[in-house]
Amino acid sequence: MAPLLGYNTNPMKIVVDGATHLLKQLPVHVGVIMDGNGRWAKKRGLPRTAGHRAGMKSVKTIVNASGTIGIKYLTLYAFSVENWLRPKPEVSILMHLLRDYLMSEIDELDAKRVKIITSGRTNDLEARARTILLDSIERTKHNKGLVLNLALSYGGKAEIVDAVKRLSRDLLAHALKPERIDEEVLRRCLYHPEVPDADLIIRTSGENRLSNFLLWQAAYAEFYTTDVLWPDFGEQDLHRALLDYQNRDRRFGKVKP
Repeated sequence: MAPLLGYNTNPMKIVVDGATHLLKQLPVHVGVIMDGNGRWAKKRGLPRTAGHRAGMKSVKTIVNASGTIGIKYLTLYAFSVENWLRPKPEVSILMHLLRDYLMSEIDELDAKRVKIITSGRTNDLEARARTILLDSIERTKHNKGLVLNLALSYGGKAEIVDAVKRLSRDLLAHALKPERIDEEVLRRCLYHPEVPDADLIIRTSGENRLSNFLLWQAAYAEFYTTDVLWPDFGEQDLHRALLDYQNRDRRFGKVKP
């Protein structure tokens, strides 16, 4: 599926840094690398877990703001396959925070017609967190608002490997011929082929790495980095990223006539 460029059908005015702007061009799919929780906590002399807890407030803010402004798909890089290598107490806290977020926010998310999906090797998640996640997905599966994609136990390389495994099974079952494999065939084996490619990738905390996030889907994404640490990232920061995005000239490798 080719990258999609979204537009507001009803352009809205937003105020950023005291100036009024007309926001009329929106990305369809925004991915966010939520970075800086640990540094936020260290600056305040707090344990890393305090940074993760503070970061959950930003999750709620950005999910609400994205739905309000008209973004269709929001993928949050919540827990990577590499994060399993962190100290066990920190991993345990992250699983606890996932459970807390879903249990405390599910009523509001459902009321706002948010549809929850997940990408990643979620069978590896802590059992209670996985059960609550699956219950949330089931409850919201018919909602027609913002699609909130939680990337959990996720890695871009792992997603491509898992897709190749699915292709291999089809090949071995003679349900697919090698010469039929193209980008679209492989794409259909990704975790959520119905989700369009990312238009905008936001990374907080000033880092400029993709960190194994949406490697396939970010092929023609626009990147926006900010020095703001994730727990401090709010609605105004999201608006700044969207204003920057709508001034980008997206050609997808082509030359405009």
